[in-house]
Order: sequence, then structure tokens, then C-alpha cells
Amino acid sequence: MNSKIIMLESWTDQATKQMLHNLIGRKQKFDSFKKKHLILLWTSVFISFLFMYYLSKVLFNPYSFSFEALVSAFVSSSLFINLSLLCIGLFGATKVLYTKKEKAEKEYHELRCEIIDRSKDLWKDEAWKKRHKVYELMKSEWDINLYHESK
Repeated sequence: MNSKIIMLESWTDQATKQMLHNLIGRKQKFDSFKKKHLILLWTSVFISFLFMYYLSKVLFNPYSFSFEALVSAFVSSSLFINLSLLCIGLFGATKVLYTKKEKAEKEYHELRCEIIDRSKDLWKDEAWKKRHKVYELMKSEWDINLYHESK
């Protein structure tokens, strides 16, 4: 468990600390998928752009007189086929990472909303008046907003 979560005072019980720790873990997982997806997306776009530029210089310009000659030259070269498969594979991997990112965001948002909804049960009596310290810690350290449910 994170040391800053452990150091919270006694008015935050162990179950609440564990929920906050799980929330931090899900936020970090979501941020990781978000970063990986963005890097892979831009890599896919860049490589596809370079491939299209290469195709235009090497294939489209010399064989623009005939569609049949263009297709024949494309299919006969294994380099063009392999580069096409690479681009398709990169965009497929981008889609898979996008799906994982969306799932991680949904899990993170559901747990965050659960903590917000159950805050009256998690902090009772005097602890209710001090919960803003936990909210400020979560916002400043991990950029997790527990004040409102909206994203």
C-alpha cells in the first residue's frame, strides 16, 4: 500500500485506505494504457504516412499509366505486402489497446464513483469534517477528483 495512504490518520479506517489504494492502482493502470495507446496510434499514423509516401514515389508514379500494371507490381513485391501487413497490424494493435484503455477507464471511474457515493459511510461523525484532507491528497498526488462524480 502507498506510504501516503498508510500515513492517513486514524479517522480513516483500513477498509477505506484499501479502497483508496485500489483506486490509485486503477488510475495508474488507466494512465498507462492511455499513454501506450497514444504512442502506438501516432506510430501507426507515422509509419502509414511513410509507407504511402514510399508507395507514391516507387509504385504510383512509374505505374500510373495502367491499373493492371500497378496492381501487378504491388502484388509481385513482398516488401509492399509486408509493409501493408505491418500497417494493418499496427492499427489492429491500436484498436486492442484502445479497448483495454476504455475498460480500464470504466473500472477506474466506477470505483471512484463508488467511493464518492459511499463517502458518508466511509467517514462518519468527526471524520466527515476531515475527509477533505483525503480528497486534497488524492487530487494533488494522483490527480483523482473525489469531489464530484463527473469525469
